[in-house]
Amino acid sequence: MSASRSADPQAYGVTPPGYRLPAGLRLGTVRLQVADLARSVDWYRRVLGVTVLDHHPDRAVLGAQGDPRPLIELREHPGAHPVPRRGRLGLYHYAILLPDRASLARFVRHLAELGERAGMSDHLVSEAIYLSDPDGLGIEVYADRPRDAWRHEEGQLVMATDPLDVDDLLRSAGSERWSGLPSGTVIGHIHLFVDDLDRAAAFYHAGLGLDKVVWSYPGALFLSAGGYHHHLGTNTWAAGAPPPGPDDARLLEWEILLPTANDARAALVSLAATGTQIESSNGGGVAHDPWGTALRIRSESH
Repeated sequence: MSASRSADPQAYGVTPPGYRLPAGLRLGTVRLQVADLARSVDWYRRVLGVTVLDHHPDRAVLGAQGDPRPLIELREHPGAHPVPRRGRLGLYHYAILLPDRASLARFVRHLAELGERAGMSDHLVSEAIYLSDPDGLGIEVYADRPRDAWRHEEGQLVMATDPLDVDDLLRSAGSERWSGLPSGTVIGHIHLFVDDLDRAAAFYHAGLGLDKVVWSYPGALFLSAGGYHHHLGTNTWAAGAPPPGPDDARLLEWEILLPTANDARAALVSLAATGTQIESSNGGGVAHDPWGTALRIRSESH
């Protein structure tokens, strides 16, 4: 098969049959339930280098340096059960996108200094580091390769899970030390365990309006807006596992932010047309996918 390079989002992917989310989509706050707030905040500060934007007895809001936008909200449920080794339906990982490769290199060097264990992969479109927080919730920290270096083949982006060339990455770190998540860090994507990719496509592609971008990766489907490699990954690698319960450490909700209130309304109307129940909230709405994962949709102005 021949492969070609293109940053043109029209050159690859499958558009939804009806409503299509706008290219200006970005992801908002990831809200997590944890067993011990003090333990988690300490870990997130020490390992990830978050800034605590707001702190209450039962919740904390975390972000990047010099940036008021919340990235992560931790909510305490004392004694919440940790994620089992096999995982549960729902969160596989959420992904923190750093603004450049040098930042990722400094982060890797920081993890080595801490003695923190992590997985590492080259996905061709990005370079990624994988960790689990104290409750076993999955986290990816990554940097994108330039879009003009992404390849597409027979209508879909080419992604892989190859070994990361750590030595080459570290050469880009320079002499600057890791001092925490830099300004410009965002939530880049969410990756979910599901038990059926067709049902996932019916909800997130046909209903919500994300493009299919990669569909031949074994057991997985990747979706996005605006030609991105993925704002959402879904996979069946934990098929047969139960969804989390109210007493489990878990993803409480993730958030899609759209450019205008009209965009948010159109996305919610499209989901409602599939029979999905919508709970109105803060100028937007909350919907639950077939496995109970909550998605909040709102405009940037709220």
